[in-house]
Amino acid sequence: MTDFNDLEKRIGFLRTEIERHNRLYYQEDAPEISDYEYDRLFRELKELEEAHPELITPDSPTRRVGAEPVEKFAPVEHSVPMLSLENGFQPGDLIDFNERLKRFLKTTDQIKCLVEPKIDGVAVELVYQAGRLAQASTRGNGYVGEEITANVKTILTVPLTLNDKKRPVPERLEVRGEVYMPLEEFSRLNQERTAKDLPAFANPRNAAAGSLRQLDPRITATRRLNIFCYAVARPEALGAATQLELLQALRDFGLRTNLREVAVCASVDEVTNYFQRIDRRRHELPYEVDGVVIKVDSLDLQARLGSTTRSPRWALAYKFSPQGAETVVDRIEVQVGRTGALTPVAIMRPVNIGGVTVSRATLHNEDEVRRKDVRAGDAVVVQRAGDVIPEVVRVILDRRPPEAEPFAMPKTCPACGSEVVRLPGEAAHRCPNASCPAQIKETLFHFGSKNALDIDGLGRKLIDLLVDRDLVRSPADLYRLTLDQLAALPRLADKSARNLLNALARGKETTLERFIHALGIRHVGRHLARVLAEHFGDLEALRRAGVEELEEIHEVGPEVAGSLVSFMSNPRNRELIDDLLGPEIGFKLQTPAGAGGPTPFNGLSFVLTGALETMTRDEARDRIMAAGGRVASNVSRNTDFVVVGVDPGSKARRAAELDVKMLDEKEFLRLLGG
Repeated sequence: MTDFNDLEKRIGFLRTEIERHNRLYYQEDAPEISDYEYDRLFRELKELEEAHPELITPDSPTRRVGAEPVEKFAPVEHSVPMLSLENGFQPGDLIDFNERLKRFLKTTDQIKCLVEPKIDGVAVELVYQAGRLAQASTRGNGYVGEEITANVKTILTVPLTLNDKKRPVPERLEVRGEVYMPLEEFSRLNQERTAKDLPAFANPRNAAAGSLRQLDPRITATRRLNIFCYAVARPEALGAATQLELLQALRDFGLRTNLREVAVCASVDEVTNYFQRIDRRRHELPYEVDGVVIKVDSLDLQARLGSTTRSPRWALAYKFSPQGAETVVDRIEVQVGRTGALTPVAIMRPVNIGGVTVSRATLHNEDEVRRKDVRAGDAVVVQRAGDVIPEVVRVILDRRPPEAEPFAMPKTCPACGSEVVRLPGEAAHRCPNASCPAQIKETLFHFGSKNALDIDGLGRKLIDLLVDRDLVRSPADLYRLTLDQLAALPRLADKSARNLLNALARGKETTLERFIHALGIRHVGRHLARVLAEHFGDLEALRRAGVEELEEIHEVGPEVAGSLVSFMSNPRNRELIDDLLGPEIGFKLQTPAGAGGPTPFNGLSFVLTGALETMTRDEARDRIMAAGGRVASNVSRNTDFVVVGVDPGSKARRAAELDVKMLDEKEFLRLLGG
């Protein structure tokens, strides 16, 4: 019998892990696991909670949808929650769904369902007031999303005004849809990013999410996103009786629907046949699909069935089986990341899965490799679960060669030879050597990345050359490079070398927030770097802070505090910071309000809305903070100025309602001092 304490620990672990993957998937657009693996974790938690309802908590992932909206976008409360769908993977799940409908409705009759392809994109809500697009937002946690109006307006298939010639448009219409990136555009974008030595997007869904959540709508406009609309918050506003009629009404208004692929099915057999047809055709479609969505067609029955706290009872996402293929693991390589974490990766004979050639699959950590018992030489089944991340599903044991040896994590770092350590409570093994070439390369790449110092031209290939030729061992060494050294490197012409030196020089004038983030302190991302910059005001105060002082800051827990103190007390890190700030290199850090005495914007609160022509939103925020001001997400009575760019959203209307002073870009620049 399972010990109750062990049960609580398992439930706690599952909740923490699911929330972490929610954050990676919804906020950071960087999933670590496939949809299949995520659903497996979610189902386990749900089953444990159902068996032990006394252990259910209000903040459990089973009681919520997605993840909290990030703070850089204004929050938008959905008047009707945007719930997630229950998932099904096996024919039995489809039968169970049909039986549940009949039991709830107390009927033995067949229930008609509308079936449509499940587009793998980003759920959004479009709010139309008097037929005009007033606001667009992400689903967020289902109850509160992120405002992305300016970005959605760049999608050419989203009408700014609705067509009222065929039927009257409701005064307020809240439309739900899926924004996606067409496969052709996804391929073009990744080719462009690879050419610029930028990381490629893992899949079209991540590309769409990243494009929608740009602070600069001009970037979104270059991404050629598309949309299918499929629902409204209040169907009664349309006077439709069925889901099919609802889609037809949306089409009449000029909203893009996927009516061409929709079918109304009268039985489970018809749904199964439709599912199989879409499965056969999925690689012919111009967009990514990961299954079909089944909805009770009658809107009256939908209302009677209602919803749980997480999902509508009248709908099911019936997903395709993960696509798999057999191949052979040639070897297992161990890669070293920026923090020293060692990750085993299966290097396989290339195999085509759903039109994509796969030759590598992460094995995450030693525990995962042992659980699956993957060995070099093994024949394995590989899948792109959810058509996204390649993973080794299982080993074909009867084809295992007799000489295949169990995998063991190396005792020394493959990049530098240092003894590897595994800290208590961690799944990862780590290289503790800060001079490890692999860690140095990842550190340099992070240091110059867009959200850190944004050093144009400092890509991975150049970093490899600089480290391999022993020209650079730390970020400070970048600023000691000469034109002759750079111009002598392969494929780096004199002009490119000069451009890099100029970019490095520009990067020396930056904000305290960006500098803290660029240091690569474990557990400190850009948001937390901003929190620390605003709290301490200058770097020296942060360097002197102890664990207790750090833990008093909202959002800083024991783990983060310990990581900060450890980093700042490390002699190598102290030397790096001293070098960067010293007279030879001469970094100049723009500090937030109150750090350096009186500044033009001391104590003033700003809100930004719309696209600016002379700078990005990030640059505007940095300049406001450098001048002592604060940048808020929402307009309130405490807001001093709203900076209004091109295509402003609802914040401008809110500013007018509250009589908050609005500045156009010229006035804003004048206030900044040019």
